Amino acid sequence: MFDDVAEKYDLTNDVLSLGQARLWRKEVAKAVDARPAQKVLDLAAGTATSSQPFVRAGAYVVPCDFSLGMLRVGKQRHPWMPFTAGDGTRLPFKNDTFDAVTISFGLRNIQDTDQALRELYRVTKPGGRVVICEFSHPTWAPFRTVYTEYLMRALPPTARAVSSNPEAYVYLAESIRAWPTQPELAARLQGAGWQKVAWRNLTGGVVALHRGIK
Repeated sequence: MFDDVAEKYDLTNDVLSLGQARLWRKEVAKAVDARPAQKVLDLAAGTATSSQPFVRAGAYVVPCDFSLGMLRVGKQRHPWMPFTAGDGTRLPFKNDTFDAVTISFGLRNIQDTDQALRELYRVTKPGGRVVICEFSHPTWAPFRTVYTEYLMRALPPTARAVSSNPEAYVYLAESIRAWPTQPELAARLQGAGWQKVAWRNLTGGVVALHRGIK
């Protein structure tokens, strides 16, 4: 599915998020706080648009994704980056490899969420950090109702106008509605071993930024 949307994926995200996607990426970059010479894993990196702030910070960044189509498009755009094909439930990295691991808008697309959180924990160095940016649940009930209506009614026709595979975005809308709440995801992070777990809502809870320390 993601192979089919790779070419226009970044454009589609900007349109469907009403321009908020760029703001969310900036908040992820602040939370990850990549430093020169640190190793950062960007899981579900797609075309590596999400990886660029870490590159600019001087970190060694590994964009990893399950979709070969996404990786091909990313390699065309950023040929110097070490793109790596990998399953989020069986990451192709040694224990204690990365100073920081992050995944944006990809965790809910991994079939076994808890195993993915354990794998991220495994490949992170002691004292390292995880940052998860994912669609979540608006905290204000009236806004939550409007947002749900947008997902199921406005998102598919908008996707048809800009995406190479609009049907994929119907699935994405459904997966967002079924995703755990902010406290539920925090509990699952703790269950995978992460400490000092916290989260911050962005855009009224449309997106939540979860953090933890190994």
